[in-house]
Amino acid sequence: MGDQKAAKITDKKARIEFAKHLLGDIQALEMMLAQDLFEKGVSRIGAEQEFCLINQNWRPSIRALEILEAIDDPHFTTELARFNLEVNLDPVELGKSCFSDMEDSLNRFIAQARTAADTQKVKVILAGILPTISRRELRLSYLTPLQRYKALNEVMKALRGSHFELHILGVDELTVRHDSVLFEGCNTSFQLHLQISPDDFVSSYNWAQAIAGPVLAVCANSPLLLGRELWKETRIALFQQSIDTRSSSYALKEQEARVSFGNSWLQGSVVDLFKDDIARFKVILGTDIEADSVSLLQQGQIPKLRALNLHNGTIYRWNRPCYGITNGKPHLRIENRYLPAGPSVADEIANFAFWVGLMKGRPEAFNDMAACMDFREAKANFLKAARTGKESVMTWRGLHLAADQLVIKELLPIAQSGLEKAGVDKEDINRYLTIISERTHGKTGAQWQIANFRNLKKEKKGDEVLLALTSAMYEQQLLGRPVSEWPMIASEKSPTSLHKASELVAHIMSTQLFTVTEDDLASMATNIMLWKNIHHLPVEDNQGKLCGLLTWTRLNKSQHVIAADGNSTVKDIMIKTVITSQPDTKITKAVKLMKEKEIGCLPVIENDILVGIITVNDLINLGYVKSQ
Repeated sequence: MGDQKAAKITDKKARIEFAKHLLGDIQALEMMLAQDLFEKGVSRIGAEQEFCLINQNWRPSIRALEILEAIDDPHFTTELARFNLEVNLDPVELGKSCFSDMEDSLNRFIAQARTAADTQKVKVILAGILPTISRRELRLSYLTPLQRYKALNEVMKALRGSHFELHILGVDELTVRHDSVLFEGCNTSFQLHLQISPDDFVSSYNWAQAIAGPVLAVCANSPLLLGRELWKETRIALFQQSIDTRSSSYALKEQEARVSFGNSWLQGSVVDLFKDDIARFKVILGTDIEADSVSLLQQGQIPKLRALNLHNGTIYRWNRPCYGITNGKPHLRIENRYLPAGPSVADEIANFAFWVGLMKGRPEAFNDMAACMDFREAKANFLKAARTGKESVMTWRGLHLAADQLVIKELLPIAQSGLEKAGVDKEDINRYLTIISERTHGKTGAQWQIANFRNLKKEKKGDEVLLALTSAMYEQQLLGRPVSEWPMIASEKSPTSLHKASELVAHIMSTQLFTVTEDDLASMATNIMLWKNIHHLPVEDNQGKLCGLLTWTRLNKSQHVIAADGNSTVKDIMIKTVITSQPDTKITKAVKLMKEKEIGCLPVIENDILVGIITVNDLINLGYVKSQ
């Protein structure tokens, strides 16, 4: 998506022209490989840091474009959502102090972003998924208003032919429909680039696939989404489902998702990987291209392969092949896309060093991955790591090993050997691999978040838990310590200390709802309220729309009706005119409404569907109103 002029292809002629350039780029790539034009003997690393912007109340801020203008640095660029930005680090040659230099550079960039954000009363935070993101921030108004993002959304929706659906089952379950690709904007990553020699690309790529599972297991940092505890690295499921263009009716055709781990070991050359992507995935964006790549090559120029790079940028392999040009020489890279942002800069650079060390330290036994490991084992390891993180049991060379033991006993020694072979300073090797070792023995970012999430839920309401968690993450990042050194959040912190950060009904409403239908027995509704000790019970019709309300006061007044006729239904006794609220209603306005109408609860409606409820007791417990 790096091409700023990328746009939706709207006519047959444009599609044909782009397809010609795409085929020409493949031919030019094959010619460059055959003529041995690619840079060799040099290995560079680079990275892309995505980060979140939050307001003074710890919630997503939409000031990305204003902050980008204030930064005024070409290293920074937009992301899909208006509450994210990205900084691209300059590539450096692998060796000596490259990782500590990169850490210093990244810290300077983040400090630069924080300075610009301060002018907008905004904070910068690193999070795989920001805990305080809600459905409110996933509306189209939060889409960055640039043509390529609008085009991506339009094309993805058209290809799918229906709403996007998320269904992620973890400790909690999330099932929701959405009308845009903006769920993808919940994800923030730290993407790694490693230059690879063309002669070694196939073996390197397959090895990158093999190690993805255990690497992800000890780097997981995204366990929460919309207040639900899901996977240890929920980004993996979220990203695939948020831009999945497949229709469920095609499931038996085994179509591959545009976000994919792949389905087999790579054979042949990198060209075969690009060809496979062209064969499997429709072209969804195009751009005006004047120069023909083959003609440029024949004239002695190195082509940019703009069509191929644009198409490749709309296919989201977790390990993605990349083509680029440095100092007039073409090169190949592997882009590691599965690692989350955070928990700290030190953690991220340690992840980078660990991954590069593994890539460079590949034992000879793994040069031919197909001979020593089934591809499905590598894919299963990756999915297990996303679901259960460091607690996973993985298959490795025919053995079943706990992920943490696999990292400590097998992979850390390989990484150390690889970094030594690459000429990285001993001080850097010890510092960053020690961070990985201590995190593997201790806690990952996902484990820290989950432990605090569960602990805080014992004393706080859902929204306050997320606010407390986000504020603590921000404070720890400012200190610069790796997550293995982060303390638990103090449980004695006042449950109402953060309630001022909750401005909208959506922030405080209860979403775990008990409801009945209008045709249910009145006596059953009475028992439900007794069993669950609730004083307000919303009533829905057969289409799931709110049509009434039962209150304890109403039931008491209707006992003679229920007693006289054992067949009385909820419809016979419910309140039919219900005063409701919207998720975006200010809490102060909701409180005023409840006082004026002298009601004890306020059902919350979105698109005619009941999505939550707030009660007087909730408002008292959170300190918005005083107990009578």
